[in-house]
Amino acid sequence: MPAMRGSALPAAILLLVLLMVVPIPAFMLDIFFVMNIMISIAVLMVALNAQKPLDFSAFPTVLLFATLFRLGLNVASTRVVLVHGHEGEAAAGHVIEAFGTFLIGGDYVVGLFVFSILIIINMIVVTKGAGRVSEVSARFTLDALPGKQMAIDADLNAGLITPDEARNKRIETGAEADFYGAMDGSSKFVKGDAVAGLLILAINIVGGLILGVVSHQMAVGEAAQTYVLLAIGDALVAQVPSLLLSIAAAAIVTRVTSTSSQDLAGQIGTQFASHRTWAPVAGILGLLAMLPGMPFLVLAPAAGIAGFASWKLGKIKNAPPPPPPVEALPEAADLSKICWEEVADTCHIMLDIGYGLVPLVDERKGAPLMSRITGVRRQLSKELGFVVPQVKVRDDINLAPYTYRISIGGVVVGEDMASATEMLALDTGQAVGMLNGKTAKDPTFGLDAVWIQPGDADAATGAGYLVVDAGTVIATHLNHVLTVNATELLGPDEVQALLDGLKDRAANLVAALCPNPLTLTTLTQVLRALLAENITLKEFRRIAAAIVVVAQRTQDADEIVELIRPELGALIIQKLCGVREPLRVMTLEGQLEALLGQAMRNDPSRRHAIEPDLGRRIVDALTNAAQPLMAEAKPFALVVQPSIRVAIRKLIKSYLPDTPVMSFFEVPEDKAVEVVAVIGAPEAIAA
Repeated sequence: MPAMRGSALPAAILLLVLLMVVPIPAFMLDIFFVMNIMISIAVLMVALNAQKPLDFSAFPTVLLFATLFRLGLNVASTRVVLVHGHEGEAAAGHVIEAFGTFLIGGDYVVGLFVFSILIIINMIVVTKGAGRVSEVSARFTLDALPGKQMAIDADLNAGLITPDEARNKRIETGAEADFYGAMDGSSKFVKGDAVAGLLILAINIVGGLILGVVSHQMAVGEAAQTYVLLAIGDALVAQVPSLLLSIAAAAIVTRVTSTSSQDLAGQIGTQFASHRTWAPVAGILGLLAMLPGMPFLVLAPAAGIAGFASWKLGKIKNAPPPPPPVEALPEAADLSKICWEEVADTCHIMLDIGYGLVPLVDERKGAPLMSRITGVRRQLSKELGFVVPQVKVRDDINLAPYTYRISIGGVVVGEDMASATEMLALDTGQAVGMLNGKTAKDPTFGLDAVWIQPGDADAATGAGYLVVDAGTVIATHLNHVLTVNATELLGPDEVQALLDGLKDRAANLVAALCPNPLTLTTLTQVLRALLAENITLKEFRRIAAAIVVVAQRTQDADEIVELIRPELGALIIQKLCGVREPLRVMTLEGQLEALLGQAMRNDPSRRHAIEPDLGRRIVDALTNAAQPLMAEAKPFALVVQPSIRVAIRKLIKSYLPDTPVMSFFEVPEDKAVEVVAVIGAPEAIAA
């Protein structure tokens, strides 16, 4: 069946060429004329029933082929009229004869005027108006295209739509721009077809008169009666389908997409179904009917019909709504069966709240927590470089009333308490005095805090406290937990989305990266390892380019991470200092590095490279050296030899999680360095 549809269009084009070149008998011409009218009516019906313009996206191409088909028929009918016109009115077929005799009463003068009026309606009114609308629609659609694409990206980043929905919206937006651009061009075909009909009529009349008088020795009046009548019949046969297609084109381009998914008839009917519309109509028609000289028998019934329509529509509007249908009682659940929905949950991030916190997600109260969660996801997605999965909020009767719990992948990563009716006053170190309320700890930063009444917020702010509401407390805690556990948020689906987004800008780079030489699983491991060391994926193109080079040497995820880090050194240190600031670093003393390097060589697996007591002393020394810098909020990095970087990172991760551990090769050569501390020799550490 698809093969037959695929061969139908080439066959139709071949038939079109034959119509223009090969003479055809009159009965075949009748068949093609009827087919032309049938196609035009079908196109008009599809245009009227379309709910939105893109539902008939093939219309520009259909309009082109329908116009060419009609012009081919004009060539074939002109040949028949000029060759066999002297034989009588039926020589050119019964369709042309019917249009030339029945529709215009056999009077070619009347036919000329009728055809002229149709040409004016088609070319001056319908076609010109539709062409102008197409031109304006194409211009505004193309101008609005970048804004629509940005709106889709914003909705995707906000989590309002899924990646598949965003992809479909982008395709639909591009198709809409292509459609209106094509309609702008195809409207010129309709205008040209109307002009061609006028010229073909003139050629048929002049040619028929010359042939009748010169070749067939007919009188001028007889030749005019015969050939002009046939020429007008031929023109009317072509002009009626042309007018139908022009109306279809105008209906498509002037259609405004409705949110109620109605066709054109339903949309017009809905907007005219108001009693306020028809009451004035009935009154005006009634007044006209009462005026002297006006046709009372025509205006009075029309006024009555409009008045009845107004009364009926008003009655329908004021009628009470129908009672809701009585729903059948649900069948008793089969307790012996367990469905998958009871044991599976598709959301990766869960926020469970006690019943005391339900007002924070109540839509009747504005759902303040939900808007803050959306903001957290949007901001975190921008920072990490990929779309953070949606957060599902649900109430849990097993939790204490004011307790909330954050889970990622089924693992609880955060839990604390909040009060939906109170505000949290945080002591940031500048607060003066005591506040009345319940003492607490800030769940994110561990600051001393007090839960106070909203009426005391101004006094607390004046005393130097930072006052936030419960929704902000939970959202901030959620943001911190998601940032710390960023590796758990990145999976194969998110990595594939990164690749799909990069493919539009660097298709060859993606082709050289995945699935060969790296599988999607290995690439996911590499990117998760980068996130674990606070290296975001915002510059995914640069990261991918570095991975492509290294992947030619090894496919081990850990080795790839270590080999690409020197290429990403600038991305790491830009968080620690400005462009003109020196990089503050801590280093290990040479003997200590040599000792640790020897331990690495003795333990290739690097699982137990550092002796526990020595490791504890190193951590204590690093913590003591870092305290003054941390108190002044001065970021720094620990720079060590490449061979011990991984071991040192694992050693201090739990104590200094925000301190990057870099190798000497990761610091750019042109970057100024300020050594703020040197962790001493093994003897000093032991002391």
